Amino acid sequence: MNPAPLAPAARPWPALRTVYLAQLSRARVARIPLLFVATFQSVGIMILMRGVVDGGDGEEARAVVAGSAVLVVAFVALNLLAQYFGQLRATGGLDHYATLPVPAAAVALGTAAAYASFTVPGVLATAVAGGLLYQLPLGGLWVLAAVVPLAGAALAGLGAALGLLAPRAELATLCGQLGMSAALLLGVLPAGHLPGPARLLRDLLPSSYGVDALAAALGPAPDWGSVTADLAVCAAVGAAALGLATWAYRRAALR
Repeated sequence: MNPAPLAPAARPWPALRTVYLAQLSRARVARIPLLFVATFQSVGIMILMRGVVDGGDGEEARAVVAGSAVLVVAFVALNLLAQYFGQLRATGGLDHYATLPVPAAAVALGTAAAYASFTVPGVLATAVAGGLLYQLPLGGLWVLAAVVPLAGAALAGLGAALGLLAPRAELATLCGQLGMSAALLLGVLPAGHLPGPARLLRDLLPSSYGVDALAAALGPAPDWGSVTADLAVCAAVGAAALGLATWAYRRAALR
């Protein structure tokens, strides 16, 4: 007797949409605490920095506001996603996803997109509050429509990879915290004020290019060519980070 044929695997885009909506619904209960903590943290940093950074359209003020806004993305997409995948791997939760007829890329990308989506209100609130606090022009805030998904994809992919590659859940949490700390320490200061080794680390941080694009857009006469170049680099880094997350998921699910 011949065995019954298996059901065909789900197509990539419908599978990605299903995983995204499922993860979005799952995390909806924790949405308000997540947004409050991430936004409160970033707004608090801007208030503290206001004591040493003058208002106006200077490089320092724009760097603080842009870095604080993107830090909201780092808190959720990098830190919390690393913890989530680390716990999922430690508790055997990946076995459930491995049995589903969905591509590995759909699981990794759908989860990353759901976590990054939570950052949109917090990033917008932080950027507006920072612009008012530092007397910056707000006409360039429309760039957030590109910065949030691109920086979110890069940081979420990195966070997912850290959580999936860490041998223990505790190390995944530690890596996520270190990554968020790097986004904080290297993101709110202008690159020109950092020493050489720190500047190199900043160049390796995926969110730095989103910070630079937003900081340039907050100036009185933005260089849109520079903004576009930073966004292009952020997109390339994001694609590489999501590819790494997909590979890490396949590796963890098959072990």
